[in-house]
Amino acid sequence: MFPIIPANSAAADSGNDEGIFGFGTTGSVCDITNKVSNAGVVASDVTGVGTARRTVAACEFGGDQGIFGFGKTASLTAVTNLVSNTGVVASDTAGVGTVRNYLAACSYGDDKGIFGFGHDGSNQSMTNLVSNAGVVASDTAGVGTARYALAACEFGGDQGIFGFSADGYTAITNLVSNAGVVASDQATVTGTARGYLAACSFGEDEGVFGYGVDSGSVTAVTNLVSNTGVVASDTAGVGTARQNIAACEFGGDQAIFGFGYDGGYTAITNLVSNTGVVASDQAATTGTARRTSAACSFN
Repeated sequence: MFPIIPANSAAADSGNDEGIFGFGTTGSVCDITNKVSNAGVVASDVTGVGTARRTVAACEFGGDQGIFGFGKTASLTAVTNLVSNTGVVASDTAGVGTVRNYLAACSYGDDKGIFGFGHDGSNQSMTNLVSNAGVVASDTAGVGTARYALAACEFGGDQGIFGFSADGYTAITNLVSNAGVVASDQATVTGTARGYLAACSFGEDEGVFGYGVDSGSVTAVTNLVSNTGVVASDTAGVGTARQNIAACEFGGDQAIFGFGYDGGYTAITNLVSNTGVVASDQAATTGTARRTSAACSFN
């Protein structure tokens, strides 16, 4: 007999098999994207769709799709672009919520997402939930310290965490419940206070913050996030120290940091194993070197 699999079984979730980097700036804003295979190989540029912009955020939703949102062109925007489960980026969806940039985003609750914090001329802490159909909700009143140039990732399978920032360089974190509720500030973690970093999940239920700039110096330091949302002390940096990078999951349980700025625009990538070990630099990808892009998993 064939096994009976309930309709809402986790088997229906294909598991973050691929990823995508998108948008950013080369000195001029761009809308190009680069897919990441389930082996962590970054593909060459795909012609852009949607409004070219920088300092965007991105996350997964619906179990196998993604969304890029917010950012800055010549002015701030809240426009979003959905990513299908085959990695196709859709044209612009009209923005909802406060226009801003230098925000962060992560998935939560198995199939939803959240954009949070950022800068619109002043620091913000509001959030915008993303439904499992990719619909962005209006602003939810902010919780925690208003700040920008932070990062966020999923942990524990269905929860999220926002952490760090460039606002005075902090290591503050805020947990996100599996219902999308943001908690008040956690006591400052033992990691290096920094901003302009990236974060992503790995190992199915853990996360990692990495790279960035601390008081003017770029770094490659990383901090693991346990499956209960505890941020560990610094792990010595591996790979080229840089800021304004992006990161996403691939292969179901691995991750990749990519692109950024180390005094020049780069297309360097660093893979993260399913135990959170960051690898040395990969040969520069065939993608356009840039900074302030975003990344998310799909499929």
